[in-house]
Amino acid sequence: MSEDIVVVENLSKTYGKQVVAVDGISFEVKKGEIFGFLGPNGAGKSTTIKILTTLLEKTSGKATIDGLDVDVDQSKVRRIIGYSSQEVGVDDDLTARENLMLQCSFHHIPKEKAKAKVTELLQTIRLAEAADRRLRTFSGGMRKRLDLASSLVSDPKILFLDEPTTGLDPQSRQDIWDYIIKLNRQGMTIFLTTQYMEEADRLSSRLCIVDQGRIVAEGTPNELKAKIGADKITVRFKSADQAVCQKAKELLSKIEGIDAVGQCGDGLISENGLNIMTKNGSTLVTQVVRILDGAGIDVEQLNLSAPTLDEVFLKLTGKTLNVVERKESVGSRGMMGRRR
Repeated sequence: MSEDIVVVENLSKTYGKQVVAVDGISFEVKKGEIFGFLGPNGAGKSTTIKILTTLLEKTSGKATIDGLDVDVDQSKVRRIIGYSSQEVGVDDDLTARENLMLQCSFHHIPKEKAKAKVTELLQTIRLAEAADRRLRTFSGGMRKRLDLASSLVSDPKILFLDEPTTGLDPQSRQDIWDYIIKLNRQGMTIFLTTQYMEEADRLSSRLCIVDQGRIVAEGTPNELKAKIGADKITVRFKSADQAVCQKAKELLSKIEGIDAVGQCGDGLISENGLNIMTKNGSTLVTQVVRILDGAGIDVEQLNLSAPTLDEVFLKLTGKTLNVVERKESVGSRGMMGRRR
């Protein structure tokens, strides 16, 4: 049996004659991994996940979940997947327990089995003490954890999460991360769309970077960062004089082993700084300091850092990933249409 649980081949989705949301992408997701789908708003992430969860018809190409065609075998696909969308789909007029019991009824789970399942899920997401409170009293993080639990009542083989932490505070985001890692360690395959570099880097076993409906890179986070091929030394000078910065740039560019020295102020908040790219950052830091000191250039701050996924995205697309936060919807929603 294949190790791939999701196989996508030349998948496309167009709206009308001009809007191309997904442009002939192909990738595989292996059983038991956390697969990240990383890109900015409008990159085609949500469109792809909606096609894979049978909520949207593709224009062309092929997609299978555990060997089942998402068009031909829609009902079978829905039985083996869980899905949590960007919008929280729980009902604010019900308690946490009532929300989960309702989800169990959608999946035709016998009542006694459903009660045990709901109790287990409430304990897992640390909402047991709040189980009988109505959701209008819950924080955004609590509601999102319950929403994720709702997608797990059927014990899915693969869980699709569409930007699960957008709009959450740092502590709630960390709670969701811990929950996702726990589910994966228990053997669940997770397909995660995100626009957060840190989230993709921390959670993903492998990931695709998408932009304008196309895949621009694929691999493990370390493999993708290795494509940059360099460490980054950031130097900030005490003097704001551009002549001082330019002199430093000329001196540092002559050091053997340095690949590139950026323009003064490039990528920095202040204008009195430089970014230096090198494959041997730790061995060259001392030499950088010594040369600048010898030239009488005072250094205010110096940092050495490894490449980031943001720099990978910048190198591949020529732009940074601009995250736009959305406020969470507070209105209650009917859940049957979303889950089934």
